[in-house]
Amino acid sequence: MMRWLMRRRIGAFERQYDYDMSYVRDMLAVSPHAVRLLGAVRALGQYRRDVPTEAYFAATLVAVRWEDCGPCTQLVVTMAERAGVAPALLRAVLTRDERAMTETTRLGFRFAEVVLAHEPAADALRDEIAARWGRNAVISLAFGIAAARVFPTVKYALGHGKACTRVTVAGATVPVLREAA
Repeated sequence: MMRWLMRRRIGAFERQYDYDMSYVRDMLAVSPHAVRLLGAVRALGQYRRDVPTEAYFAATLVAVRWEDCGPCTQLVVTMAERAGVAPALLRAVLTRDERAMTETTRLGFRFAEVVLAHEPAADALRDEIAARWGRNAVISLAFGIAAARVFPTVKYALGHGKACTRVTVAGATVPVLREAA
C-alpha cells in the first residue's frame, strides 16, 4: 500500500513539473524508507521564512547549478517561475549577470556563491541578510542551498545524471554558466 501511494505521489510530481523522477522510482523499488528520507530533504528545502522569494530562488538556483546544468536546474527554474520570480531575474542568475539582478536577487546569488566556495565573504553577507530580513532568512537560505544540492547529487550517484542542457526560462532557452567567464 505504501509503495502504491508513493508511486502516485511521484507520478503527480512528474506531471506537475514535467520532470523525470525515474531515479526516485528506482530507489522506491529498493527502499521506501530511502524515498521517505529524500522527502525529508525536500521538506528541509521548503523551509522559507522571512526571505524574499527572488533571493531564495537565486540562492537555490546557484546551488543546483553547482551540481547540475540540466533537468534539476530546469526544475528549480520552473518552481521559481511558478512562485512569481521574474524571468529576467532567472536569466540573470543562470548567466551570472549581476548587473541585471535586483539588489535582493544579487544578495541571494552572492551569498550562495560564497557559501558554496567556502569563502570568508560569507560572514559579511550573512550579517547583511540577518540585518535586512532576520535570522530565519539566513536559515531559509542555508536550507535551500543545502537541499538544492542533494537531489542532483543523489541522481548522479544513482546513475541518472544527464548531460548539460539549455534551460528554458519563459519559453526561451538560456545557457547555464557554472563559473565566471
